[in-house]
Amino acid sequence: MSATLTNPPPIQGHVAPGFEPVREAFAQAFTRHGETGAACTVIHQGRTVVQLRGGTTDVAQTQPWRPDTMLLVYSLTKGMTGLAAALAVSRGLFRYEQRVAEVWPEFAANGKQDVTIRQLLSEQAGMAAMDLKLNLGNMGDQNTLAAALARQAPNWTPGDWAGNHAYTIGWLASELIRRTDPRRRTLGRFFADEIAAPLGADFHIGLPPSVPQQRIARIQGFAAWRMLFAMDTLPPLMVLGMFWPWCLTFRTLNNPLLLQGPAALDTPAWWPIENGGAGGIGSATGLATVYHEFATGGRKLGLAPEVLQALSDAPPTPRNGWRDQVLKTSLVYSLGLEKPSPWLQFGSTPAAFGTFAVGGSFAFGDPATGLGYAYVTRKLGLYKWDDPREKPVRDAVMACVARLPQACTTPEMETVE
Repeated sequence: MSATLTNPPPIQGHVAPGFEPVREAFAQAFTRHGETGAACTVIHQGRTVVQLRGGTTDVAQTQPWRPDTMLLVYSLTKGMTGLAAALAVSRGLFRYEQRVAEVWPEFAANGKQDVTIRQLLSEQAGMAAMDLKLNLGNMGDQNTLAAALARQAPNWTPGDWAGNHAYTIGWLASELIRRTDPRRRTLGRFFADEIAAPLGADFHIGLPPSVPQQRIARIQGFAAWRMLFAMDTLPPLMVLGMFWPWCLTFRTLNNPLLLQGPAALDTPAWWPIENGGAGGIGSATGLATVYHEFATGGRKLGLAPEVLQALSDAPPTPRNGWRDQVLKTSLVYSLGLEKPSPWLQFGSTPAAFGTFAVGGSFAFGDPATGLGYAYVTRKLGLYKWDDPREKPVRDAVMACVARLPQACTTPEMETVE
């Protein structure tokens, strides 16, 4: 629920001339919509045009958001996983049209022998809910997770539908990389070595012990029952499914967090786990840096042009359409990311790619404008997407970019204190 703050926290950071409306929209997230701690970064054609932060990072709301603050970003991690897989394709480790079983023979069990890597990464393979009961012990064991995923039957006939692979998408991608990488690295290690390090991107799939915990903003969550009173902003069938143990929604989203709410993942015990579906920890700047690199051709990373084209292209539609079998709404998945659609609109053209996350965070790359964008929040809202804190910021960014000359140079940044 929105709340007006009489003494909103100060907004700090920088905007370039011409992007002042973004600062105004970001400030209104706090003054009009009850934001308590958030950051937004926009990188456009090689220049950081927006870098804003506001609010606090702790439960007591006493510690200000700092330039190096990171936080758990839930499904924004999926985008980083999809881009890591795209880089693996560029390096020739595997091909999107290849059958999964060609690189991971055990995966062929129980009718999965014809599933392609494209289907798997585009969440059409029916591997959303795991039969294995997940816990702190096994979620960090890639061998156990891979074996369990390989032997289980799909939740639907592969290719018929798509559905949110809330946790599993990361472990599936990790096994593809581990099976084909000469160094046998897992997803988290591959991302750290091949993307985060070359770009200087502050993002981790599996938080290393070298990162001080004081840098991590703590999530302000909600109790699961609160969703029952938010069926005007969340898909009603998804909400009801969260409380029906035999439903695919329940089996996907409540394993391992049985009706605890997503904030239960925000503990030091979970942070080191390589959870490429929902466990990434990073900053808005780290996310925007990665998206900007992929949106501008990926030259620093050696991204193959045909792979960028694959990310930009519209994905093949499942046989029965885009009705998400887990979230009970329509959404277009492609290669570990989401694409613009009538149901979720972002970017300047259909070539954009990105991900939203539970609670209101959003990040994407826009190849048509050469833009990387990220808005991250520690306060989990109850919206499907287009959270009223984040969407006006995103809209302001795109409006400002549209007003720039086509061949623009960005002037000195304006400091906001």
